Amino acid sequence: MKVQVVLDREDALARELLLKGDKKRALLALRRRKYQEQMIRTTDDQLFNLQHLMETIEFSLVQKDVIFGLEQGSKVLTQLNKEMHIEDVERLADDTAEAIAYQNEVSDILQSNMTAEDEEAVLEELEELERQEADRLGLDLPRAPNGVLPDKEIVEPEKEPEEEEEQEKEEEAPQLSRNNPMLA
Repeated sequence: MKVQVVLDREDALARELLLKGDKKRALLALRRRKYQEQMIRTTDDQLFNLQHLMETIEFSLVQKDVIFGLEQGSKVLTQLNKEMHIEDVERLADDTAEAIAYQNEVSDILQSNMTAEDEEAVLEELEELERQEADRLGLDLPRAPNGVLPDKEIVEPEKEPEEEEEQEKEEEAPQLSRNNPMLA
C-alpha cells in the first residue's frame, strides 16, 4: 500500500536522523508518522461511516418500495372487495350446488332407464371418444386390460439379517414374560 510506504519512509528517516545525532528532526519525523497514522484511522472511520450510511439508505429505499407495494395491494384488495359482495359469492355457490344436484338427478334418471348392456355401450363410446381426443392431442394413454387379471401370490421381500434378529427378539419377549411372572 502507498500509505504504508510513506509511513515506512518516515520511520526510516527518523532512524537515519537519530543515527546522525539529529534528535530534534528524528522526533519531528516520528510525529509526522504518528499524525499520518491518525489521519489514516480517521479516514478509515469516515469511510466506514459513509459505507454504513449508504447501506442504511439502500435499505430504507427497499423498505419504501415494500411499503408502496403493500399500499397498492391494499388499495386493489379494497376495490375488489367493494366489487365482490359476500351475498353474490353465496348465491353463486348455491347456484353451482343446485346445478350439480340437477345434473346428478338427470344422470340418475338416464342411468335408471338404461339396461346393463346400454350402460356398457355408453362406457365403450366414452372410452373411444377419449382415445380419439388423446390421438388428436398426441397423447399416449395406457390401455387397460380387457380380461380378468390372474390372481398373483404376494411374495414378501427377503428380510435383512438385522430385521430377522429383531423379529426373533420380539417373538422371544412374550415367551420370557410368560415364563417369568416378575417380568410381566
